[in-house]
Amino acid sequence: QVQLVESGGGLVQPGGSLRLSCAASGSIFRIYAMGWYRQAPGKQRELVATITRLGSTNYAGSVKGRFTISRDIAKNTVYLQMNSLKPEDTAVYHCNADISTTGGAVRGDYWGQGTQVTVSS
Repeated sequence: QVQLVESGGGLVQPGGSLRLSCAASGSIFRIYAMGWYRQAPGKQRELVATITRLGSTNYAGSVKGRFTISRDIAKNTVYLQMNSLKPEDTAVYHCNADISTTGGAVRGDYWGQGTQVTVSS
């Protein structure tokens, strides 16, 4: 079994910063791409940022220049540094990872339960 556990969410004022972490654990053989998605009330889940195993990154236009995704392969962890936060960044942030298990024989898409980020004065 594989688990993704996010941490680091909370309440922050506009212009502030937060750093999210997501640690993967379980019978992991290899983790490929990892990423962050978010879902605001009444809206569909949307991509925030992704990072490949080799470190290539991709960002949503709305966060480019403000958010930075990174990962520690040895710790099976992905991070999201969020700066210059805006009220429209308020959402539940979910971690996602493409992971192979069982010696590499099985590969699937895994999600964390999410962490709430609220940007408000």
